[in-house]
Amino acid sequence: MRSHKISFTIAMTAISRALLLRDQLLGRVRPVVDGSTDRATIERHRIESGANVLDAVWVRPTAVPVRAVMLVCHGIGETVGHWVPVQELLAEHGAASLVFDYSGYGQSSGRIEAAQCERDAIAAFEYLEKLAPGVEIAVLGFSLGSGIGAAVMHRVRASRLVLCAGFTSFRAAAHSVGVPLGLGPLVPRLWHAEESLRGCTVPILVVHGERDQVFPVEMAAELAACCRAETVIVPNLRHAEPYYRPQAEYWAPIINWIEGLNGR
Repeated sequence: MRSHKISFTIAMTAISRALLLRDQLLGRVRPVVDGSTDRATIERHRIESGANVLDAVWVRPTAVPVRAVMLVCHGIGETVGHWVPVQELLAEHGAASLVFDYSGYGQSSGRIEAAQCERDAIAAFEYLEKLAPGVEIAVLGFSLGSGIGAAVMHRVRASRLVLCAGFTSFRAAAHSVGVPLGLGPLVPRLWHAEESLRGCTVPILVVHGERDQVFPVEMAAELAACCRAETVIVPNLRHAEPYYRPQAEYWAPIINWIEGLNGR
């Protein structure tokens, strides 16, 4: 078990930093600057998570009423700088959002560990409850974050869950990106959606790009089946495009689904 934890930390650190460096060189990571525009108000926050301090960005609408509030658990190669354009688009359509970096990511202190990622998500959710008191909060997990978001649903007071570009289990995700089946026992048994969401009573939405080259669209159907979720398949969309090139065609239906449930 200890060897699995060490292997997980080493692998996740190497992969996340390599992907981040690539995106920095390609200009895909935006500097985060506090301020307000006619679209959104952007604030940087620090969140305590045990002994660690998480970097987080809170973005809320400036010109329109808040229709939805969500906590975003991002993917393996991302930091808050990837997500500000998405958050601005969400704000333009009436959604306030908090995106945080897991321990060991970006400017967050500590190191990357599976259990700590979950503790980070819980700490961020509880912090968001203070930023938006008395308001229902949705959890949105993207890619790696879909496993983390699902894993914490029994430990937070979320009103609904959105799983974007998600996977059925961490092992299935590893095999999908090229880890041979014979090496499966070496992959930690983590974030099995069916187990994480057993007994979960909140509504769940699965959103997946039709051309996802990381987790094939068939995995979206398997994920939805194991947690009895509604499903949206977005045509002609690859894995990272929702945050590389955020479009209303992808994000607005998610806000509408969350806001529609608010009215029930």
